[in-house]
Amino acid sequence: MSLVLSIALTHIRARLRQTLVGLLGVATGVGFSVMMAALMEGSQRDFVSQLVDALPHISVSDQRREPPPQPAEDAFDAVEIHGLTTPVIRPGIKNPYAIIASIESWLPGAVAPSVQSKAVLRFAGRDTAASVVGIDPRREPNVSKLATQIVAGSLNDLYKSSNAIILGSGLAKRIGARVGNSVTMVGGNGRTMSATVVALSRTGVNQLDENQAHTLIKTAQILAGQTGLVNEIRVRTHDAMGAREIAQRIEAETRYKSVSWLEANEDLLSAFQVRNFIMFAVVGAILLVASFGTYNIISTITHEKTRDIAIMKSLGMPARTVRRIFVLEALMIGVMGVIAGWALGYAMSLGMGQVEFKSPFMDATRLPILYSPTHYLLAGAVALAASAIAGFFPARKAASLQPVDIIRGAS
Repeated sequence: MSLVLSIALTHIRARLRQTLVGLLGVATGVGFSVMMAALMEGSQRDFVSQLVDALPHISVSDQRREPPPQPAEDAFDAVEIHGLTTPVIRPGIKNPYAIIASIESWLPGAVAPSVQSKAVLRFAGRDTAASVVGIDPRREPNVSKLATQIVAGSLNDLYKSSNAIILGSGLAKRIGARVGNSVTMVGGNGRTMSATVVALSRTGVNQLDENQAHTLIKTAQILAGQTGLVNEIRVRTHDAMGAREIAQRIEAETRYKSVSWLEANEDLLSAFQVRNFIMFAVVGAILLVASFGTYNIISTITHEKTRDIAIMKSLGMPARTVRRIFVLEALMIGVMGVIAGWALGYAMSLGMGQVEFKSPFMDATRLPILYSPTHYLLAGAVALAASAIAGFFPARKAASLQPVDIIRGAS
């Protein structure tokens, strides 16, 4: 064992009570930092996960961000055409299944066609506006979680009736319908048709559960009064965070507006960035407060060991070596505090994860906790850095003391 390490251990053992207080200060700061980061990031990821699962990663609609270029604009640079409209614009994506086949040839994910339409659902004298989504039950489980969100019946029950419909749980409650009831759908063009409720779904997002229903694509096309209509292509990628780049490529190839879930929820994600900043600021403040305990301990040791410092320097020990002793003491306290803090943070995270919430408005009954090595490494690195800095200033003061002044009692 080197002389520097031996002296540092002796100082720490001599002030064992203060060492334990400083160790507990660092451990508490690291533990609460880990727990808070796990809780806040876990809740954020759980919310984003629910948001992503409730909707497709990318929606390709029959709209265009810009009107298609006209031949005259291609032929002459000086020509610009604005506000050009045709008497009748046929809704829907042109050659949708050819576009789907083209996207599937390179997409790392799945694609499914759908028909988006508006209708009024009528049951037991109650009229309620709803969004009716025509889907392909064979493809839909690949692009959404609808199959796992069915709370009564099943997705394949859409094939059991000529005009079958799956109602959102909130929508069914609003009109008082149950599985097996027949509801009347009135389309935007006035077309009326009867549909049998074969299942109920619950996404956990009230806006969707109270306003959305699903039918077969053919049923939605009949309701819209246009056979062969496909006005939305739903895309789910293997990497949800890469949806923006894929949406841009799809839009460049098809010229149809492609919106990723990231683009659709930009305001919400921006709020998460502010939330993360607040989280790291609070975590940093906790660790900063813990570092003051280390500073106080090293300062006390330095003050009490002034005569020892005089003896060491009188024997020829360089100032940098004296400084190294006290910095090493601070780091030793920091390392022990970090290890104890990791254990404390993990225990508190486990405890928080066991807290149960019972509410009729949410499916989750426990707090979402994210166990990430990054939280532990980041909290440990900041705590060690704070300990080193807290030990440096008393160490510098100790190294600057003159042996003659100490022995004479001038200090």
